[in-house]
Amino acid sequence: MPIVTLYTTRFCPFCVRAKMLLDSKKVEYQEIAVDYDAEQRQTMQRLSGQRTVPQIWIRDQHVGGCDELYQLEREGGLDTLLGVNHE
Repeated sequence: MPIVTLYTTRFCPFCVRAKMLLDSKKVEYQEIAVDYDAEQRQTMQRLSGQRTVPQIWIRDQHVGGCDELYQLEREGGLDTLLGVNHE
């Protein structure tokens, strides 16, 4: 079961960047496209308090968007949160 959930839209460059980083970590994720699904978009907004995509959760923790995901990576916290080890 994926530990990462992303709310995205198809043509969002920030969504693509976030998925590229997660793919590089070889982490499974659930992608929920909100392009044409008003109900899912409302769920995303209610859960995150945000209207922008991507919105990313790792386990039950709301990480935020693409910038926050990359900040976690720069600070060395992303692998820990994902449970990825490099041995």
